[in-house]
Amino acid sequence: MKNTLINYVEFKANDLQKIKDFYGPTFGWSFTDYGPDYVAFSDSGLEGGFERTEEKVTNGALIVLYHEDLEGIRDKVAKAGGTIVKDIFSFPGGRRFHFTDPSRNELAIWSDK
Repeated sequence: MKNTLINYVEFKANDLQKIKDFYGPTFGWSFTDYGPDYVAFSDSGLEGGFERTEEKVTNGALIVLYHEDLEGIRDKVAKAGGTIVKDIFSFPGGRRFHFTDPSRNELAIWSDK
């Protein structure tokens, strides 16, 4: 994988089963469940996932970039004026952090290292 390219897109959803019932038959997407609060999708042209939330969903997409040096890119984001809103945490498959850009768009960067 190349550093800082868009690698994944993550959406919020109130009901994961309804999401699977919609996107599966309608667009032919495949799904992998990761517990009760997360489902990943594939066969869409770009891999991604849906995270369950109880909140009203508005602007529910999270763009996820990849970088092999998570600590280094986190420091670079902060130095450039980004705000770290979720520091580095582990998840199945790797680690990631979330940040907002100067216009308060939230993105994430992950690494498998």
